[in-house]
Amino acid sequence: MLDVLVIGGGNAALCAALMAREAGASVLVLESAPREWRGGNSVHTRNLRCMHDAPQDVLTEAYPEEEFWQDLLKVTGGLTNEKLARLAIRESSDCRDWMRHHGVRFQPSLSGTLHLSRTNAFFMGGGKALMNAYYRSAEKLGIEVRYESTVNRLELKDGRFVAAHMTSLNGSQGSQRIEARTCVVASGGFESNLEWMREVWGQNDAGEWPSDNFAIRGTRFNMGVLLRDLIDQGADTTGEPNQSHCVAVDARAPLYDGGICTRVDCVSLGVVVNKHAERFYDEGEDFWPKRYAIWGRLVAHQPAQVAYSIIDAKAVGRFMPPVFPGEKADTLEQLARQLGLDEQAFVKTVQDYNAACKVGTFDHGVLDDCHTEGLSPAKTHWARPIDTAPFYGYALKPGITFTYLGMKTDETTAVHFGGQASPNLFAAGELMAGNVLGKGYTAGVGMTIGTAFGRIAGVQAAKAAKAQMADKASTSTTLTEDHHAAA
Repeated sequence: MLDVLVIGGGNAALCAALMAREAGASVLVLESAPREWRGGNSVHTRNLRCMHDAPQDVLTEAYPEEEFWQDLLKVTGGLTNEKLARLAIRESSDCRDWMRHHGVRFQPSLSGTLHLSRTNAFFMGGGKALMNAYYRSAEKLGIEVRYESTVNRLELKDGRFVAAHMTSLNGSQGSQRIEARTCVVASGGFESNLEWMREVWGQNDAGEWPSDNFAIRGTRFNMGVLLRDLIDQGADTTGEPNQSHCVAVDARAPLYDGGICTRVDCVSLGVVVNKHAERFYDEGEDFWPKRYAIWGRLVAHQPAQVAYSIIDAKAVGRFMPPVFPGEKADTLEQLARQLGLDEQAFVKTVQDYNAACKVGTFDHGVLDDCHTEGLSPAKTHWARPIDTAPFYGYALKPGITFTYLGMKTDETTAVHFGGQASPNLFAAGELMAGNVLGKGYTAGVGMTIGTAFGRIAGVQAAKAAKAQMADKASTSTTLTEDHHAAA
């Protein structure tokens, strides 16, 4: 019988598969996507947030456990399991040598990448290169990978995994039942399931269905099938269905797989207005890595789920440009017309903001003293008048990366049923990220969670499989001895 079945094909799944194989287990990976689309959301990632007590190869200065924890505590508003969060933080301090062993290469952060040179190690070649390295290593180690293999349901008995029921993507192979001693579920959230998203977000007071205007930044294959199945079978959950990693992306972004290049990163350098040309939140509240993942949700609550990021010539070159160019105009009036905004209202909003700016010493690398006074909402840092042509505007809409509803687990990553840990069913990655991320986000922590708990899940699954084999051998020996004694 197979030792470890891994369901999913992203970072957490491959970390689990590789660790289980290194522990001596036989491993099968079921990836729902075709080979060319393998890797889940991980192919769109760039970096891993890492704890370190001294400068390292591509990481500057130090980023100790307590600072990492305080950053996470702040962005989640306390909605986090401290025990599991600190476990992930500590695991991030020593995982990179293992990653290198499997072919992953790192590089320093580029200029304009969210102030991350101290806290985040960037993957050379991005997430696609990361996943290709893991798949190459899996092949060398003899891990079988089946693509276009969608698991529709898990066969469980008293909280114990028995088998997975699978169909191929095109249905050509019919349904298959796959038994294994243990199982790691790392099949992501449900953000690609548009009906489920619509159900969760509902209808707003204006009669709009906000999720109809969302982009799904990553894979189209995260349908939440096993998440729903486990919930229906009584698994304990964590996280709210409507909480997610939600970023403001260019309104021209595709429905799926827009990735990082559609994100608009100039928010903190200007102002953001809604379709009525009104500001609605502090653009300079904190460093962009700690705030970029709230802006999608903020836009989702604006009329028509649209907003506009406005900058002037002074901001150009200070952020990573998105794939789509913004609207460009020589006057504010012209920019308003190009964006389809009320000209008078837009100009007034910008003029009121400009008049409120108290410019000190501008420094986008620190929480500077450039702020507004007498303006609501305030802009608390990096507030400079928008007064230097040309002016630029980017239309924004919400972009969902992954959802936070998932399996409640513990330090072993075991799935729980009625408060009891399953002896052989484990969860990793986005499927259990809600234990650490109740809300909010800070750059790179999703990969921290996936890497840490994927590795732990692989070890625990292999350990559980070995325990099963030992128990079976012991039982067989006992039966043989009883038989001889009877004879």
